[in-house]
Amino acid sequence: MEKLRLFGGNSNPMLVSDIARSLGIEVSKAKISRFSDGEPNVKILANVRKMDVFAVQSFCKSGDLSVNDTFMEFQVMIDALKRASAGSITAVIPYFGYARQDRKKDPRTPITAKLVADIITVAGANRVLTVDLHAGQIQGFFNIPVDNLYGSLVFLPNLKKEYSNNLVVVSPDAGGTDRARAFATRLNAGLAIIDKRRDESGKVVSMRIVGEVEGKIAMLLDDMVDTAGTTCEAGEVVKGAGAISVFVCATHAVLSGPAIERLENSCLEEIMVTNTIPLADKAKANKKIRQVPIDSLLAEAIRRIHQGDSISALFN
Repeated sequence: MEKLRLFGGNSNPMLVSDIARSLGIEVSKAKISRFSDGEPNVKILANVRKMDVFAVQSFCKSGDLSVNDTFMEFQVMIDALKRASAGSITAVIPYFGYARQDRKKDPRTPITAKLVADIITVAGANRVLTVDLHAGQIQGFFNIPVDNLYGSLVFLPNLKKEYSNNLVVVSPDAGGTDRARAFATRLNAGLAIIDKRRDESGKVVSMRIVGEVEGKIAMLLDDMVDTAGTTCEAGEVVKGAGAISVFVCATHAVLSGPAIERLENSCLEEIMVTNTIPLADKAKANKKIRQVPIDSLLAEAIRRIHQGDSISALFN
């Protein structure tokens, strides 16, 4: 491991420290500051020449930093590592922001996920390691290798212990069916899908459940919870269809806008999330939200990439 270097940005320093601890190494030193106008300034303080470098940053709001701040800070860090003659640079992005615009839904709109992929590659990354991309096809936007980990794997030990019987996994939309099916298979649970119908403006006007949830404990499985509007509506639909109780497993706790209030006032009994995104104090204080650490999964993936071992074996 002496050829491995781990750096972290300012979006989620606690997660970076946890990954380093799981790997049994120290976080390599870098000075990240800002000019008076807010422009990021990065200086690498460790020798990275011909080293296998892993740089960690989630593209998310964190404290006073906006999503754009954390994204740009990361690109400057990658450029600094490249110019410091790093042997290889793996961009470890626990939460890949900008992923929701992955296709042209309307005329004259961007494909932001492709733009971000191009910027990361041009900055100097040789590989990307991420968790639960919002859309799997984003992997194809890169011309470098991409490893997309299943963050939901970290929920399995708790779920097998607490909800081993009478469980049904519910996908909140058709796009998450493959993820929900794979999860249901691992838990030996049932599967249901919420069919959402939208009007011409794209607003959800009706939800219909495909599958059996009556008399069962329902788990809504999703890649993220943002404003929690759709999540709470889905919970009400499932509860109304006869489920005994409803809880949520979501990898990324974006929790923007009125999300906390909506979750607090919803029928959802628990919202399990990972620490790909740091929780704000308000979210930490909410008794419904339980955070499950993901550092061991990321650390094992980093170790396997560094040593040339299989990543797909993690999914088995």
